[in-house]
Amino acid sequence: MNCQNNSVSSIKIAYIGGGSRGWAWGLMSDLAACDDISGEVALYDIDLQAARDNEVIGNLFRTAEGVRSHWHYRAVPTLSEALTGADFVVISILPGTFDEMESDVHTPEKYGIYQSVGDTSGPGGILRAMRALPMFEEIGEAVKAHCPDAWVINYTNPMTLCVKTLYRVFPKIKAFGCCHEVFGTQKFLARMVEETFGVNDVDRHEIKVNPIGVNHFTWLTSAFWQSVDLFPYYREFCQKYRDGYRTGDKQVDSNWMNDSFSSTEKVKMDLFLRYGYIAAAGDRHLAEFCPGNWYLESPERVREMQFGLTSVAWRKDDLEKRLARSRRLRSGEEKVKINGTGEEGVNQIRALLGLCDLITNVNLPNQGQIPNLPLGAVVETNAVFRSGSLTPVMAGPVPSAIYPLIARVCGEQEMISEGIARRDTEQIFAAFAGDPLVTCSLTDARKLFDEMCENTKKYLSMYDLG
Repeated sequence: MNCQNNSVSSIKIAYIGGGSRGWAWGLMSDLAACDDISGEVALYDIDLQAARDNEVIGNLFRTAEGVRSHWHYRAVPTLSEALTGADFVVISILPGTFDEMESDVHTPEKYGIYQSVGDTSGPGGILRAMRALPMFEEIGEAVKAHCPDAWVINYTNPMTLCVKTLYRVFPKIKAFGCCHEVFGTQKFLARMVEETFGVNDVDRHEIKVNPIGVNHFTWLTSAFWQSVDLFPYYREFCQKYRDGYRTGDKQVDSNWMNDSFSSTEKVKMDLFLRYGYIAAAGDRHLAEFCPGNWYLESPERVREMQFGLTSVAWRKDDLEKRLARSRRLRSGEEKVKINGTGEEGVNQIRALLGLCDLITNVNLPNQGQIPNLPLGAVVETNAVFRSGSLTPVMAGPVPSAIYPLIARVCGEQEMISEGIARRDTEQIFAAFAGDPLVTCSLTDARKLFDEMCENTKKYLSMYDLG
């Protein structure tokens, strides 16, 4: 890297999963919009052609309208080539294919178990972890061998377990996990501020929060706008809109279940009215960490709570659309455009390079920032990014009202992490059977686990499945 006049050039970013038809394009846009860093992005993907397509697309951003920096994108055939000399590593991979995810999400439905996402918790999240964590072991070892001083930014789910694995195989790694779910809750609180106080254009950054918990089941123990404590106003807001918060022409109808990402925040508000703290993720994620008979008992209950079950058929259809868009972008039929994603990744890079300071939520091993959760468990709190350093904010203990919910999740994740590290399928199954979404009998839980493993055995060869 070269530093001059408050800018840094010749940065090398290694992108693992560089054939991504989503996250990668967003990073390209955010980098192009930033005027004080520049360099090279090495794109590595097991699908080399996908990485080569993104090499073309990424380099087209050099002539996009509004471009403020120039980056050279290069597809590389090996992980070691991508990592060698890297200053930053971005991980955004799909462990397996959507065929495997189809089993993760939909096989449990035969036993009356419904999942709204299926990539973090529940039976789907556990099977995904069984595929993902061995991959992250290889990534962690490769970072140790080729770029041990690089900062590693993970976007892959299950977030907590992936970050935990990186630290397990390389304890000195400088890794953290990024998730935008808290940002969505800040935006929701900003809309509440606008309505409550009669103001306009409140930016989410104006909402100062203290997040605490584990990824996708993070809670806010405080929230302020200017000097105003928002909790009393949020209670009134939740009571007013406990039947669902809608904006514009958003309506709940018979097609609600097909709208994979829409929500009226009914789960989020219900949890606040139950416990007095702000659940800081989207309803689809929050529901999966709660007992299965709360919000995911049936499709009818999901419809009543006004969020969606994201089917893998929808994901496959969306992938086809993104593949078509990739072809249009690569050929120039569709022009690349710089549109801010709202993600913090580029600002995190800038802060670590000393170009700004930043406080934002990230996932890191617990060093005491949440004193009543296990040390070493990966937790989500705010952290301070400064030149060459990342320091978690001491968030305080999990309040007693929500401690049983969060501690159970944290304990299950620790159990899964250890079971996968040891390739101990009995320990993994014990966690699987005890998950709050697994509401069937123990006998049926075993049948379900075995069937899901069989369906995805192509990616589970490292386990003795009997």
